[in-house]
This record gives sequence, C-alpha cells and structure tokens, in this order.
Amino acid sequence: MWCTIRQSGKPSTVNRDVRTAKGDQMFLQEAEAKKILGGFGIALPRGGVADNGIAGGGVAAMLATEKLVVKALIRAGGRGLAGGIKFADGAVQAGAATDALIGQTLVTAQTGPKGECVRSVYIEEALHFDTALFLSLLIDQRNARPTLMASIAGGMDFEENARKAPQLVQKYALERDGAHNPAELAAFLANVGVEEAHIASVCSVIEALVKAFFDTDARLIEINPLALMPDGGAVAIDAKIVLDDNALFRHPEFEALSHNVHLDPSELIAQRNEINFVKMEGDIGLVTNGAGLGLATYDMVVEHGGAPANFMDIRTTATSFQIARGIGLLIEDPAVNVLLVNIHGGGMTACDLVVGSLGFAYQRSTRKPPIVFRVAGHNADWARRMMDDKDLPHHHAGSMTEAVAMAVKLSKGAA
Repeated sequence: MWCTIRQSGKPSTVNRDVRTAKGDQMFLQEAEAKKILGGFGIALPRGGVADNGIAGGGVAAMLATEKLVVKALIRAGGRGLAGGIKFADGAVQAGAATDALIGQTLVTAQTGPKGECVRSVYIEEALHFDTALFLSLLIDQRNARPTLMASIAGGMDFEENARKAPQLVQKYALERDGAHNPAELAAFLANVGVEEAHIASVCSVIEALVKAFFDTDARLIEINPLALMPDGGAVAIDAKIVLDDNALFRHPEFEALSHNVHLDPSELIAQRNEINFVKMEGDIGLVTNGAGLGLATYDMVVEHGGAPANFMDIRTTATSFQIARGIGLLIEDPAVNVLLVNIHGGGMTACDLVVGSLGFAYQRSTRKPPIVFRVAGHNADWARRMMDDKDLPHHHAGSMTEAVAMAVKLSKGAA
C-alpha cells in the first residue's frame, strides 16, 4: 500500500512490504538521525553540517583529517547514485564539494521525478572498512511485531541488489515490547553472515536501535551501511529515521526538527489545519476522512484508470474552516479538474460539516471544478439536501464505485 500512495517512497524500498501506508510520518535527514542515534550510544564517524562552501571548509578543518565525505542532506535514499555524495581530500576540496552540491536538485528512485533540493550537506571523516551491513527496524503490519531486517550486502548498491535478489534480506521478529533472546539474535546475525568477531558489537548496536525505536516512537530506523571495522567495532556510516507525527506531542525535543522538515507548501498548510495530506501528480482531487477510506478511494480511482491529485485524511479534530482550507488547496491547484468527495460521517466529522466547508471554499475561489458527491453516515441525507440548495457544481453518487467512475469520466472530459 505504501508505494501506492506515496510516490516519493522515501524510505528504503526493501521495507515497503511491511510498512504502514498512512501519510503521517516525519522523515529525518541523515544528520538529524545520527544525532538521535548517537544519543543512544551508537558509534558514528565524526562530522558536521554546512550550508555553504566556507562553512564546509571550516567543518573539514575542524575534523583534521585528509579523507572526507561530503553528503547532500535530503530526505530520501539513493543520493549516492544521483551524485549527491562526493569524496574530498582536505578542507579546500570539501568546501568546493559543498558549494557544488548546495542548490542542486537530486532526483532519485525515492524522491520522485521532481527531486529534492539540497540546502545543506553533512561532512564527515571517511572510514575504511571491508564489510557493510544493512540493518533496519520497523513494525511488520502483518503480525504487529517489531521486526529486524538485516543483510550482509549493505552499501550504496543495496537497494538494487535486494530488488534483484530478495533472499539477501533476512528478518527476525522481536516481541511486541522489543524483547528478544540474545542467543537467538546472535544466531540470526551469524546466519546473515556476520563474523564471530563482530557479533557482540552488532548486538550492542541492535540493543541501542531497539531502545531508540521505542523511546522516540519511530516508524522506521535504518542503518545502511553499518560498517564492521577491522578492530571488531561497528560504526553507523549512514542512517535514516522516520518518526510518527501522531506521537510528536510526547516529544517536545523533536519540535525543532518538525519545523525544519521541507514539506511541499500544500502539505504544510494541510498539516497546520488538522488534515493529513500528500500531494500527487493527478487531476482528481480527493476529499475524504479516515486513512482507510482515503486509501480505498485512492486505490479505486487508480483501478478505474484515473489519476488522484492527492491523498487526504480529514482528522476528527478539524473544524469547518480548517476543512475548507484543505479543500481550497485542491480548488486552487490548476491541475485539479474535478473533486471527488467521499465522506463517511461519524464522530466529530458529520457529513453536513463538510458541505459547509465546500460552500465556504468555493465562495472564496474563482475556480469552480465540478464535485462528485458521495456521503454516508451521520447527517448524510441532510448533507445531500444542503448540496442541492447550494450554488455548487455537483453530481450525486449513491456508492463509492459510482462516485469513482463518475469522477474519472469527468476528469477525462466526458459529461
């Protein structure tokens, strides 16, 4: 489901089969993820952030080492293959590499065709190692258990290699509270291909990973690669963390990170108005409440040959004006030529509340795309009568299938 609704697919594609599909996750950049993991005792290369060449040279000089790596900071993987990682000998080259990366738009398999602009880089010491381990911890939705994924074939080409040979990745399910048998974990790592000399250090990393996962309410923590060093140690060369937005109220320490996330402007506006919203490239604007209904509507539109312009989940806490703001994002999008409203009234979001929001949004806009209107549940009959009384270009639909088919037909220019 994830790769269906989130076209940018920012986490590792290896994990998509076991990850939730809701669009309420916060993706951290490498520097942010490493700061968190370092706080849990995971070994990291020395490094620092820079947003211009002069600052980059300064970070490199502070590290006082000749062999350096300059990494573009974006919230997606695959940057190395897109030219987002450069090697430098000394501060001068590091500064030049920083200037070369800042302002670039990197397009990777996980950013989508629009790519992501590089605003800062992470400069760190280059370490020599022979073995690159892939480690990931996430919740397997099929059994509701935290699951460790590991491969001895980690590194820059891991995504492509894992796609070609899925057997490279092995899974180990933990108890729901993260508990596990140390002997079983050691045996799992040995089966993955970790040599005896590194078993203890990798187990220590996993212990820290599990604690970080639960303490931060993470959806995903991924280390690729975890460098297995000649002295038996293990160092996280690259890392990504996906936090659960719904749990951020428990983590005031992440408030600054949430302000630094470079969301699409429409996604940021929606987030501030109690709406989960993911912008897509299609022409059918979806107005839905509930993640399940939103995903089902999205998938049905695709199956009928249509192209959704967004995923939407109106939160139960959203007011009429906040819903109108979310609808306004769709109306004002020139790519959207029809709105598909599919609401199941219940709880705080009654059907007539959405009708009031539609009216307000259309009053404030010069664009009037047609609306396919399908509602069920609380105040549904009253909502349909309200739509007929309002000066809105709309078509009633009695079922989801009828509504989707009608919206796709309208989007293709058929009456």
